[in-house]
Amino acid sequence: MTLTELRYLVTLAQERHFGRAAERCHVAQPTLSVAIRKLEESLNLSIFERHRHGVLVTPAGEAVIAQAQVVLNEAEALTHLANQARDEFAEPLRVGAIFTLGPYLFPALIRQLRASASPLKLYLEENYTHVLDQQLANGELDAILVALPFEPPETRVVALFEEPFSLLMSAQHPWAKRRSITSSEVSNSPLLMLGEGHCFRDQVLETCSLNSSAGSIRTGSSLMTLRHMVANGLGSTFIPAIAEPYLVDDDVISRPLKPAPMRQIVLASRYRFPRRRALEALTQALQSLQLPGAVRLT
Repeated sequence: MTLTELRYLVTLAQERHFGRAAERCHVAQPTLSVAIRKLEESLNLSIFERHRHGVLVTPAGEAVIAQAQVVLNEAEALTHLANQARDEFAEPLRVGAIFTLGPYLFPALIRQLRASASPLKLYLEENYTHVLDQQLANGELDAILVALPFEPPETRVVALFEEPFSLLMSAQHPWAKRRSITSSEVSNSPLLMLGEGHCFRDQVLETCSLNSSAGSIRTGSSLMTLRHMVANGLGSTFIPAIAEPYLVDDDVISRPLKPAPMRQIVLASRYRFPRRRALEALTQALQSLQLPGAVRLT
């Protein structure tokens, strides 16, 4: 019993005529007739009642034909799934990014994909590095954008760009007229930082040699929250270069730090991730972005 025979069976039941059924199946009438007869013999069941002007489906044949239609539907669904698997761009690529990167990089990435008429579709989300790492490992995400250090096993990492940190302050801040600020000066002033779990917080503390337990440090949940705290004169904060266009205005300004602390952004994916063409399209789009203050590494 083959899918072709089942297709003959269902078509004949619909047409109730060997000639019309054969025409729909693009075969000669004797071919279809012989196939139906062999199928009935293999099942030891009369599916059709034959007459001079056509056929009728027997009561027992009704159930057989109904099940044959189910099998054909499932076979079509299986073929559809296989076609989707071969087309790497049929389903969205699931991409995650850390909180201090996603809101500022994702809009530029989407614009780039649209401008290049790329067939790549994306599902995007933001989270902490350790959560993104888990989601990548268990298959919830296909690729993640994180900052170094990041070296989990079985992971392919592509360096994208590095960017400096700057100091965000109120336009009324005593340092507003300065061209740059040193890290040692910052450590002795009221400082606003992201909360525990943000890798950007850890990078700032390490690269600027700051003490996280200092009483002058207040915390916020996002860069935008910190920006509003800065605008209200509660202190200054560090921001990555990519975020400056979104956070700086007439009331809140930024100044470079000397020496300039940096972070490096990478794209991470599983070594055995099968949709290599889709991943390559994502990598190329990211590498072609012109991001404020960022220095491309490829």
